[in-house]
Amino acid sequence: MRRSAESRLTLLSAPAGFGKTTLLAGWLGEAQGEVRCVAWLSLDSADSDPASFWTYFVTAVQTAVPGVGSAALKLIASSPSRIDLVLNTVLNELAAVQHGVWIVLDDYHSVESQDVRDGMVFLLDHLPPQAHVVISTRADPDFPLPRWRVRGELVEIRAADLRFTSEEAGSYFNGAAGLALEAAEVAALEQRTEGWIAALQLAALSLEGRDDVAGFVARFAGDDRYVVDYLVEEVLQHQLERVRGFLLQSSILDRLTGPLCDAVTGGDDGSRMLLDLERANLFMVPLDDRREWYRYHHLFAEVLRARLLSEQPEQIPLLHQRASGWHERQGMMGEAVRHALAALDFDAAVRLMELALPAIRRNRQDAMLFAWLKALPDDAVRRSPALSVFSGFMHMVSGDLDAVEPRLGDAERALAEVPDGSASPWADTNELRTLPATIAVYRASLAQARGDVDGTVEHAQHALDIAGPNDHLSRGSAAGFLGLAAWSKGDVTTALQTFTQAVASLRASGNRVDELSSTVVLADMWLVAGQPGKARRLYRNALERAEAEGESMARATAELHVGISEIDRETGDLGSAKQHLETAALFIERAVMTESRYRWFVSMGLLALAEGDPEAAINFLEQAEPLYRRGFFPDVRPISAMKARVWIAQGKLARAAEWALERGVSVADDVSYLSEFDHLTLVRLFIAQHRAHPETGAVEQADRLLDRLLDAAEASGRAGSLLEIRMLQALAHEARGLSTQAEGQAASVRRGTPSSSAEPLSDREPLSERELQVLRHLDSGLSGPQIAQALFISYNTLRTHTKHIFTKLDVTDRRSAVRRARERGLM
Repeated sequence: MRRSAESRLTLLSAPAGFGKTTLLAGWLGEAQGEVRCVAWLSLDSADSDPASFWTYFVTAVQTAVPGVGSAALKLIASSPSRIDLVLNTVLNELAAVQHGVWIVLDDYHSVESQDVRDGMVFLLDHLPPQAHVVISTRADPDFPLPRWRVRGELVEIRAADLRFTSEEAGSYFNGAAGLALEAAEVAALEQRTEGWIAALQLAALSLEGRDDVAGFVARFAGDDRYVVDYLVEEVLQHQLERVRGFLLQSSILDRLTGPLCDAVTGGDDGSRMLLDLERANLFMVPLDDRREWYRYHHLFAEVLRARLLSEQPEQIPLLHQRASGWHERQGMMGEAVRHALAALDFDAAVRLMELALPAIRRNRQDAMLFAWLKALPDDAVRRSPALSVFSGFMHMVSGDLDAVEPRLGDAERALAEVPDGSASPWADTNELRTLPATIAVYRASLAQARGDVDGTVEHAQHALDIAGPNDHLSRGSAAGFLGLAAWSKGDVTTALQTFTQAVASLRASGNRVDELSSTVVLADMWLVAGQPGKARRLYRNALERAEAEGESMARATAELHVGISEIDRETGDLGSAKQHLETAALFIERAVMTESRYRWFVSMGLLALAEGDPEAAINFLEQAEPLYRRGFFPDVRPISAMKARVWIAQGKLARAAEWALERGVSVADDVSYLSEFDHLTLVRLFIAQHRAHPETGAVEQADRLLDRLLDAAEASGRAGSLLEIRMLQALAHEARGLSTQAEGQAASVRRGTPSSSAEPLSDREPLSERELQVLRHLDSGLSGPQIAQALFISYNTLRTHTKHIFTKLDVTDRRSAVRRARERGLM
């Protein structure tokens, strides 16, 4: 434990009852007189909710180090889903502390949350050198322990270190416990418990006042589980009936405080009883310095609950109902719901969930809500319109689209059954009042997920029609789906107008994060319209606003970095693209950008391809694939088609052909914007197949498909699509040896035409055929990565060819190379 000052993490990992907490307490006692600040947090399963966990965490740190944590607690209160901001704030404040700080997390195994785990890993990776974390747990946490172990940043204390030897067991029995056991008796108990201190402690309690010590020791044998049950029964049987009743009835509680115990047991001396139990060493663990909150030792609590179930099963629902009522009166809705569910009082649980919905939606505690909904019987959910709707949302998030509409229908039927003028039987919340508009919005999302563009428009327009003038969230969501529907149709002009209105509504609702994050979608639309400059300005302006507001806009900031990186990659500035993605990755690693993780992995994949690493590109795209959720944005760039483009660049044409077959993409399809990316990928495959086997006639199919795609893009004003279509037309003509037509198509995408004049050829080494192909593409508006994709080569290979061209033509830049080539009659 003393080595903790040399490491970022000290891990005490051992089964229950091995003295981990006692060791921590002893270590703290040894530190008396030292300049050491220790924050202690005892955990249980209720702390799995990230907002709750980090609130307790920061409060503990603040108690130990005054001045640290105030800003973080305010962030949790205002933006509980923005844990990344909380952690950065705490880390910055800890870095300013001039002395050692230890943060102790006791019973960490009780926390079962991937979000908490990710936050802890980030915290540990970025701890300042004077801060240290000590974790006590029954099971190893899912941390990168091998990495920290190799770096010497981890101190480990395990069961083998904590297990009592015979000498230590003797010291405990005959010293601390005040018993007079023979060496053989101590050895027998130590052997049968395998040094497990919890069982030794139970044995000591049972031995108090016994005359037949030898007989007890002789009977102390058998399976550990039965031994523990036997000992606890022995302890309980020696308690006064009043104490025993209190222990059993209060065992339903994860945390105990006097008034709560009084509410549950019907007594009036709960606080005094808790103090007495602590003094009697009856497995009480204090949770604060004021001795107000406690918990039972986990093993002890489990046995007490088993005894309660065996002796008083009819009392258990009543005890939970009492606990639920107390927590509701204190405003502790999460605990109130949990006890109502444990009591199987589903009507109360539904009412409490409805009351909790505004805070849950505001704080984005979707995981908690989903867990509650899963615990309710189906008919209980269906009786509540609000819960039915959000149950449908839960199914949509999980990808079970078929289960969404039945839940929305349930909600509408329940609402319709209330007679006009009658009081609502449900909790009167804003969620209930705006529910019809919310239902319409979710139906729009469901229609979009199924590719039903007309249905998306119908439901989104209905949501707009019925949403109140101040229901900016519903109005913004509905307008957003109308914009996305227009985008799906390829009508970029309407999409831009409508989605701009949606962003304005989000701004009016006060949801700044969603407003700025939606700028990413709006910028995508401008890219489709062929205005990358406008898209970049949108990104830059939004990024300046996000950064100006500080860490509260961290999520939006990261999403905007991803968007800017894509424009940089397309223009060939791979260094800048990579830098923006690395900035966003700081947030991706902490899993605080769930919606953006998909796009980040896609962008990383396309960047890897541009850098000439197709295998890495495929790896990133495969990581992105399971993250896509239908229903939120149209799938205009399917992952499968992106992977096919990588295979084409690699020359793996058979794999790409399998994709086309499995996807069902053919030249006979009707063309639409939603299928455009697939069709353009098919064109790339045809061109590559023609180059490999000219006799197949694949390129003629590509020409016919491109003509239809060109007409559709021109009719819809999608200048961004036109650029790629014309580039592919030039490649198709070139593949067929139609150089004049290829030059004409290339000219249509050039940004400018350099002047030319005649000059004799130099004596330098002539350009190769491949270098001439590269040279022709240098005289276009395509970026370096786009040229590499067009020629089915890596970006690094393209750069090599370009350097050779520059050397042979005695120039140093792309424009000069084109001009010199024209002067020498090479183009």
